[in-house]
Amino acid sequence: MIRVLFVCLGNICRSPMAEAVFQHKVNQAGLGAHFEIDSAGTGGWHVGDKAHHGTLGVLRANNVPYDGRARQFTRHDLDEYDYILAMDKDNLSAILRAGHTDSAEIELFLSFAAEKGLVDVDEVPDPWYTGRFDYTYDLVSKGSDALLDYIRQQHDL
Repeated sequence: MIRVLFVCLGNICRSPMAEAVFQHKVNQAGLGAHFEIDSAGTGGWHVGDKAHHGTLGVLRANNVPYDGRARQFTRHDLDEYDYILAMDKDNLSAILRAGHTDSAEIELFLSFAAEKGLVDVDEVPDPWYTGRFDYTYDLVSKGSDALLDYIRQQHDL
């Protein structure tokens, strides 16, 4: 089982969007049985909340299902996941401060898409502040494609 965790600040905008889009792409590729996918936030303000209405709206508009609830990233996640993907450098730093792991590959989510030339940024801006949920979706979709390609190569899927 390949375990993937997406992490942003509050776990109501970017990381649940990435979780949903990546899960959707994994399912479309017929690989759902190989993956466990989740998301979390480095902050605990929204624990138990549904995703932001902007995230849910853009997911619905693109026929991507999602019904998760926000949770907070914990030290335990470092040992439970194979890939931990941060939406930005601040959250990457928070993850790295949580401790060391030999089991998880911890990266900026968009690093895979940037490496392939699919995006020209390395962070997913928070649509909570910008209101640009469509732009976030575009970045997350490209990031998910690149991440899935990378994982398929690493695991011969």
